Amino acid sequence: MTVALSGNDLTFPQLYDVALRCEQVQLTASAIERMNASRAVVDRLVASGETAYGINTGFGKLASVRISAEQVRQLQVNLVRSHGCGVGAPLSESETRAMMLLRANALAKGLSGVRPLVVETLCKMLNAKVHPVIPSQGSVGASGDLAPLAHLAQVVIGEGRAAFRGEILLGGEAMKRAGITAVMLEAKEGLSLLNGTQGMLALLSLALLEADNLVDTADVAAALSLDALRGSPGAFDARIMHARAYAGAATTARNLAHLNEGSQIRESHRASEKDPRVQDAYSLRCTPQVHGAVRDSLAQAREMAGVELNSATDNPLVFVRDAKSGDIISGGNFHGQPLAMAADQVAIAIATLGGIVERRIEQMTNPLTSMLPAFLTPEPGLNSGFMIAQVTAAALTSENKALATPHSVDSISTSGNQEDYVSMGMSGARRLERMVENLRHTIAIELLCACQGIDLLAPLQTGTLARKAHETVRAKSRMLSVDRPLAPDIEAVAALVAVGAFSALLR
Repeated sequence: MTVALSGNDLTFPQLYDVALRCEQVQLTASAIERMNASRAVVDRLVASGETAYGINTGFGKLASVRISAEQVRQLQVNLVRSHGCGVGAPLSESETRAMMLLRANALAKGLSGVRPLVVETLCKMLNAKVHPVIPSQGSVGASGDLAPLAHLAQVVIGEGRAAFRGEILLGGEAMKRAGITAVMLEAKEGLSLLNGTQGMLALLSLALLEADNLVDTADVAAALSLDALRGSPGAFDARIMHARAYAGAATTARNLAHLNEGSQIRESHRASEKDPRVQDAYSLRCTPQVHGAVRDSLAQAREMAGVELNSATDNPLVFVRDAKSGDIISGGNFHGQPLAMAADQVAIAIATLGGIVERRIEQMTNPLTSMLPAFLTPEPGLNSGFMIAQVTAAALTSENKALATPHSVDSISTSGNQEDYVSMGMSGARRLERMVENLRHTIAIELLCACQGIDLLAPLQTGTLARKAHETVRAKSRMLSVDRPLAPDIEAVAALVAVGAFSALLR
């Protein structure tokens, strides 16, 4: 279905449909009407000769330089060209599409003073899959993501580089092959294209989708680990959750109870008089509290990003008073601090989740805590089993701890000290992809270890729903009887995690 952009009601599912599944997009009639009205305000100002930042002045530190009416169009082109200073690996196709859609929606709000033609061109590029090549580095997150958005804007005007039908082409050639006419920029339109937070928002939004899948998958892995370690589900009693009523903890507790329902292992543990343990280790007993905190933190970050989905984030903004008048007001909506702090929150959540996952892996591989053969191998000594898989999980977990260092508390002055406090939101969001990949592999290792532990407890079986997760793992990785390289198994299970094979069990 076509996603209609009004600037006011874009949702995360629609964003994901366009970014990941290449759904078509178009402008709504109401957006076109608002954009024409705000454009008329800009046109009247240019005709009057009045001074307004970004329309007939220089930018940043050069805001006091007046630009003549004859040079207004060239000013916008120069702005796009001069800001195209990004470096590093280009954004992925999904990241680029998300960024394009978000910029189009922000302009569709009708507060940027651009012609509908500009946004219609972005929509045509999305629909034809003309994807600008956007280097991932070069933004400090205020005034917005200038360099990344400039590389996007270059293709809009027929310059820069773009991917089209499997080739990297000059932007003008890509647009020509797609049958799209490049935009000849009018006053303010260059500034409106590249002054915004859509780079960091695109990356943050995609990371939130991945993180939601991973926290659900971690619940599945924890349920399997609980049985592998013959842990007690008593700590997940709904009355305990109600006594400290965090929504995320209650969700995880329900998931764990549901997954392990019907477990023969649990019933065997209840009847045993040989188990000296009174309480499980925190990594088992406190799973709802830790996973739940991750869930709640992700929800808070998603709420902040949700505001940004339908916000006007360029400068200045154009407010229509009536058919013949309006105001052009300079402000700071381009500043990425809210998103930078949300990205830090997501990073901490990812690192936290990986930390407790790794501790459960250690609990299962350590014979002092597992009550299972050392390193989950039937013949420890001759075989090393999952010894180094745990080391890999430890390495990934510690890497994520370092990557979780906050970015939003950093700042560095730019533009001749005019832009003297910036957010670092793009770098904060950019590191999330690497963290998500690390966590995905860590959870895959927990799934492998937990399934091995359950197999070692045969013929007792885990819960009915957890058994489906076990079967999903075993379809890609057979039980480890003698040593073999586990890297292919880890990759195969991580691929299952990535497509939601385990989180789907909770739907």
